[in-house]
Amino acid sequence: MSLRARLTFLYSSLVGGILLLFGFVIYQLVSVSLIDQIDELLARTAGDLVASMRLNAVGEPDVDLAPDLELATNVYVQLWGRNTGLRFASASISHLREPLAPLDQFPAESVYRTTRIGETNLRVLSVPLSLGNRLVGALQIGASLAIVEATQRTLLTVLIAGVLASMGLAALAVSLTTYQALVSLERATNVALQITRADDLSRRIPYQGHPEDEIGQLIRAFNRTLGRLEDLFNAQRRFVADVGHELRTPLTVIKGNVNLLRRMGCADDESLGSIESEVDRLTRMIGDLLLLASVESGKLPLNIQLVEMDTLVLEVLQQTRVLAADRVHVRLGDVDQVLVCGDRDRLKQVMLNLVENAIKYTPAGGDVVVEVGKTDAQARFAVADTGPGIPPKDLPHIFERFYRAEKSRTRSKDGKGFGLGLSIAYWIVHHHGGQIDVESEEGKGTKFCVWLPLAEGEGDCQPEA
Repeated sequence: MSLRARLTFLYSSLVGGILLLFGFVIYQLVSVSLIDQIDELLARTAGDLVASMRLNAVGEPDVDLAPDLELATNVYVQLWGRNTGLRFASASISHLREPLAPLDQFPAESVYRTTRIGETNLRVLSVPLSLGNRLVGALQIGASLAIVEATQRTLLTVLIAGVLASMGLAALAVSLTTYQALVSLERATNVALQITRADDLSRRIPYQGHPEDEIGQLIRAFNRTLGRLEDLFNAQRRFVADVGHELRTPLTVIKGNVNLLRRMGCADDESLGSIESEVDRLTRMIGDLLLLASVESGKLPLNIQLVEMDTLVLEVLQQTRVLAADRVHVRLGDVDQVLVCGDRDRLKQVMLNLVENAIKYTPAGGDVVVEVGKTDAQARFAVADTGPGIPPKDLPHIFERFYRAEKSRTRSKDGKGFGLGLSIAYWIVHHHGGQIDVESEEGKGTKFCVWLPLAEGEGDCQPEA
């Protein structure tokens, strides 16, 4: 069953159920009201008759109808003596010798009953007649319920017809309304199937309705998902192309050197060294890719402990000054004692990557300044260089895998850069609950800032599960 049919059935059934309940209540109220009116008529008639009664010589009750006492056409009267039986009956039931309601025992108080005589339902009031403390008889006044039954039948017919008509109108209204609402979903489904069949993630689902209603929000979310998928597939294609390009160069070098050794018939130290260098390069790239895959899948193991950022910075500077030699001036800027919770080796990897990049892309005679401090509740590690800077169009992409701004920050001659270092640094910082920012201006330099939550002591550091 389609969603439209289910909604139509649900709402029409709900409307029908509510109307049936409402109709039942009305039916009962009307029935009770009509019975109450008949009971009032019987009580009023009984009062008039009791007022006109008298006792005969033997102490039995007799009815003395006053001239102005008129009985309704559907009202019947019987007077029963305690010992003499039926004493009086109205003309319309003079042939009836049975009481209108059972009189096995004369009632001690007035009683209302509903009985049936032949094909007629009666409402009967039985009133005891007493002389002092002695019960001398009983007066029974009955009224036909034909009018009540006719009214009930008419009311029941009207209610059933009204419920059925209302359910039909509700079903029609819901069907039309849901059609208008679901037609957009049907179109979205058709477009999504077309996108799937054509493998065209650049298409988007159109929507002419209100953009803030539920269907508009759903289609907008689906279009955003398509955009994300398109970006992911494009990134995957770029990744495969970049990996192929990065692997082709060292493999070509290795193959060339192997062919050279085969022709020479002997081992050449220079060729063997080149092969070893390229193998090391491949090993580093594969290691970086495996590390990045672990980070992005959330399975990077972190040894969380208290880390002194200032001490770690000094270690990093000591190692990177060897790389800088006398070509670039690496110096320490503002330093403050800073404690963070993190994996010491991974944080050191981030610092080494940022400082080595700064040295690599800073021209001879330039400066690289390293700082560590704290602002509010965050630790701050910064690396600034005086290199060529990064073009604004490249800044949003520098943390993507294999991305390099070719014009300003090309790969170094030693072949150690693959465009993976910043991606790894970004994910390590992210998994430490921090963030990494970059500011750059072409011709003036670049500055990377790493922000991490501060820690006050050992108790603040909880290792990851």
